[in-house]
Amino acid sequence: MTAIPVRVFGGPTALFDYGGLRFLTDPTFDEPGDYEVPGARLTKTTPSAGAPDHVDVVLLSHDEHPDNLDTSGRALLAEVPLTLTTPGGAQRLGRGAKGLADWESVELQRPDGGTITVTGVPAVHGPGAREDVEPITGQVVGFVLTGQGLPTLYVSGDNASLDAVKQIAEHFGPVDTAILFAGAPRFDILFGGAVIVLDSAQAAEAARLLGARRVVPVHYEGWAHFTEGRDALRAAFTTAGLADRLDLA
Repeated sequence: MTAIPVRVFGGPTALFDYGGLRFLTDPTFDEPGDYEVPGARLTKTTPSAGAPDHVDVVLLSHDEHPDNLDTSGRALLAEVPLTLTTPGGAQRLGRGAKGLADWESVELQRPDGGTITVTGVPAVHGPGAREDVEPITGQVVGFVLTGQGLPTLYVSGDNASLDAVKQIAEHFGPVDTAILFAGAPRFDILFGGAVIVLDSAQAAEAARLLGARRVVPVHYEGWAHFTEGRDALRAAFTTAGLADRLDLA
């Protein structure tokens, strides 16, 4: 099966065509600079590599952090027919946004008359149990896309839980393409400095669990709190014997 082209703009933002519709993950297009959030400062270090000319659906893992949805990204949402996100995020964003709970699906009409199913899947934005993490870092959702004659595609969102990945693999594996948020972001003030999104070794393990034919990492460069980049990803996937699956788009 032909690989789905994925264009990565930097940070967590990637564009891909699936079933005749164009999808964008967590839109971040602001110039480099600082963002103040409760108890911390986020610093964007490099500009985005362009911007999309057309988007049908935004897959927004969460709306509460500027490294996943910045000012330019919020402006873009007003131009997009549909944003799929967390239930809480949909309430905050309002018109054009729909929340997906775990395992909840929505059917999208394809231009050729078929349908695409987008299913919300678990994501935990930090180490430990979801009920302990969400009060601190907020609710996050991942997505799985399926359709007749189409490859299965997984977008992890800001997830640090391999247990969540195991559940997703049980429901949908093997996965053709996994867009994995990685970068091992961490803050001294959160969870004792533990990673709050997959590190490189965890991303390789997620690829193994999913049986992913291809992994396109995002969310590993462009921000100061990302602590592992391309070299760490290459090393981890090589160590795991999965170097041929890594696609640094």
